[in-house]
Amino acid sequence: MNGELDIVGIGNAIVDVLSHEDDAFILAQDLRKGGMTLIDAERVDTLYAAMRPGIEVSGGSCANTIVSAASFGADVAYIGKVRDDALGDTFAHDIRAAGVLFETAPAVDGPGTARCLVVVSPDGQRTMSTYLGACVELGKEDIDERLVARAKVAYLEGYLWDPPRAKEAMRLAIAAAHGAGRQVALTLSDTFCVVRHRDEFRALVENDVDILFANEDEVRALYEVDSLDEALAKVRGRCAVVAVTRGEHGSLVSADGSTFLKVSAEPVEKVVDTTGAGDSYAAGFLYGFTHGLDLPTCGRLGSIAAAEIISHVGSRPLVSLSDLAKPELDAVS
Repeated sequence: MNGELDIVGIGNAIVDVLSHEDDAFILAQDLRKGGMTLIDAERVDTLYAAMRPGIEVSGGSCANTIVSAASFGADVAYIGKVRDDALGDTFAHDIRAAGVLFETAPAVDGPGTARCLVVVSPDGQRTMSTYLGACVELGKEDIDERLVARAKVAYLEGYLWDPPRAKEAMRLAIAAAHGAGRQVALTLSDTFCVVRHRDEFRALVENDVDILFANEDEVRALYEVDSLDEALAKVRGRCAVVAVTRGEHGSLVSADGSTFLKVSAEPVEKVVDTTGAGDSYAAGFLYGFTHGLDLPTCGRLGSIAAAEIISHVGSRPLVSLSDLAKPELDAVS
């Protein structure tokens, strides 16, 4: 794979451990339902011991997006740091097996590969407790600027703004992408992540980001407003493309400061697990965007991908997203 890429993702390389638990467990463990909390090595061991038997799958928000994009048929690569341990081997195997170019050298010392303990409640919400481990070791030396320059879009994970060295790496990737005339996409990742970095995220959106992904809570937090309409008015036109996801209400998309268009959610028979829904939405949207499709079609591809993900446990597709999207793609061809 030496030619042009559609997307290169840069994010936290994480192995997810998913377990179904009730709300009483969430309360007893003092977890923030529906959110993501960073935890240390001691806490991850304690919480893991309290959970029911789980399913281990490679994850990480950006990595999920890149794997789903590959399922659409996109040419993709991923940059993320793991340790040379068993979980690191699992992550590398899984992402490469999905058709993703992954060449980041593993760390040979320091913290182990990151893991995210994902508690799935009966209503399908996921509550995440993340030990970043080796993720915090991602640095400028891990950014292959030539690889970034090959991709039409560099897709960045907001969570990576927490570790200082990773922040430097992201800035280098932004410079490499724009220096090659490419575009930069950012996902805000989590409301609390937005709160931690609000001023810097606003500056990124204003000056460095071409494509922004956020859910309605995140975009409200970004501009410190209670109303979604107020948030949309503030974010519109700040960057070239904005996509705001709204769960069962679909998404709102805008380009070049235009009025937001409503895109319906794809119906599902039953919501099983919302883990990775936003990640997969971004994958479908970016697949359409990098293949020259119009904005509504990009949004519909995102909805198709999100619907597949929430219909089962786990944050990566169980069937070919290319096959699921074929009727939509045939209709616009």
